[in-house]
Amino acid sequence: MASLRRYSKSPFFFACFTGEDGKRYQRSTRIRADGTVTSRRQAQKIADEYEDVARRLQTARQVQKVFYDIYQEVTGDALPNQTLRQFAVNWLMDKKGAIAARSHGFYRSRVESFLADLGSRGDAPVFQVTEADIRAWRDRESKRVTASTTNHGLKVLRMLFGDAKKRNLIAENPAEAVPILKRDTQTPRRPFTLEELARLLRHVDGEWRSLVIFGLYTGQRLGDLARMRWTAIDLESKEIRLTTNKTGRHQKIPICRPLMAHIESLDKPIESDAPLHPEADTLVSRQGKPSTLSRQFHDIMSITGLVSKRPHRKRSGEDESKMRVASDLTFHSFRHTLTSMLKNAGVSASIAEEIVGHDSAEMNRIYTHFEDSTLKRAMESLPDMVGLCVSNSRNSQFGMVIIAKNPPLDVRVMFICMNAL
Repeated sequence: MASLRRYSKSPFFFACFTGEDGKRYQRSTRIRADGTVTSRRQAQKIADEYEDVARRLQTARQVQKVFYDIYQEVTGDALPNQTLRQFAVNWLMDKKGAIAARSHGFYRSRVESFLADLGSRGDAPVFQVTEADIRAWRDRESKRVTASTTNHGLKVLRMLFGDAKKRNLIAENPAEAVPILKRDTQTPRRPFTLEELARLLRHVDGEWRSLVIFGLYTGQRLGDLARMRWTAIDLESKEIRLTTNKTGRHQKIPICRPLMAHIESLDKPIESDAPLHPEADTLVSRQGKPSTLSRQFHDIMSITGLVSKRPHRKRSGEDESKMRVASDLTFHSFRHTLTSMLKNAGVSASIAEEIVGHDSAEMNRIYTHFEDSTLKRAMESLPDMVGLCVSNSRNSQFGMVIIAKNPPLDVRVMFICMNAL
């Protein structure tokens, strides 16, 4: 039976109980020993719960051993059995060649975070991980990162335990029962206005001026522009050829006149494979991601008054959510800016998708922001349907449709179909 004891250097009761391995353990109950009967009862209850959990784990191990023996006797093969840490290492190795390096890095960080949260229990068999373990990890993660990042990590764990289930290491996926969090209210990204672009270009110089110009006239992500080499630029065909780091998409982007003028103003290196933006390339190569560059760009915009200044470090007692306040303007806004400029200039959706590198029409729609004048011109181009149609009850039971001279083909077809009803 579990018992209680006191230590002179601690104000709490300590629970003494027998573990699943038969050894005696001592754990703090976090109940203060204030000399009252109530506190002792509370501490004893916790001590009994500790021992009860240990007994249930011991029973689970005994059941597992019997089950393994029966499985081997029936099938002749040993039932697959791995610790969570062993399985996670092998799972990440299998994923390495199947997904992009950036995605694999995220998978690894989420799995390592979960294992660190479990502590020594990460070296227990996979089947011992419970829904409560994953739910507790999710809740702790949500206090450290955004809800979107937490949900993405939860999906990684669902895949991890889903594969464990396929390999008969567990009967059910414990992560499936853990619901995702409600996403944070996000500030929608928007394109830069002409006045904002002019203000920004007046304040940037050196590599940052170049990154801004390339971002505006290629719509590519900051990390890809930071890694870009001179070999990606074909001055003869006036094209930029690159492979995006996030999606692995091969891009071929025509170089417009303003961008060509900027490229020609840059100092050409001796080595053809030299980075276009050496300082940015060094920073991204060292960190593996452009997060520092993104913060630098936010600081530049805050100096110009385009966004509010954001603290880089959490102050004592400050809510971590304040560190994650989203801005409607980031370097990513150049993708919105270029897409909107192309569409407002009358460029078709498919061409805009190809230039910016969107993989779907829905994504292209999200990135498109039409000017009011463009929408007004579109509405004014609609045919006068009221003027084209006159009802004549004497010629038709449902009314004869009279078409004006030389109406558009789609209008004529529509009205012919209507009269056929």
